[in-house]
Amino acid sequence: MKILVVDDELDIQDLFQQRFRREIRNGEMSFSFATSGEEAIDYLNAHESEAVLILSDINMPGMSGIELLKHIKAKYPTPPPLVMMITAYGDEDTKQKALSLGANDFLNKPLDFSELKERLKHIE
Repeated sequence: MKILVVDDELDIQDLFQQRFRREIRNGEMSFSFATSGEEAIDYLNAHESEAVLILSDINMPGMSGIELLKHIKAKYPTPPPLVMMITAYGDEDTKQKALSLGANDFLNKPLDFSELKERLKHIE
């Protein structure tokens, strides 16, 4: 499974590579990373059919995760990549807004990687 992780926190790449070391080594998952919504769009334009799942932070400078979600759902209506939104703010309004715009799931920071792995098993 090809996953694009979009987060402005620079240490997120190392964290994902540590927590998914076995899955990466076994070829079960591969990760690409973008540090902004704009960078994610550039990646998707260059690798249109690769990403099966996008994990996107909501609160980022420049284009927010919500704006990125709108762009993804408008540009890739069928079949759209799955989008999981990640945020440090677990308020119900933000969650409902993301879900109403087409987010497939919603996770809170700090990420519980055991929970994330369990959810990813159901996507395959």
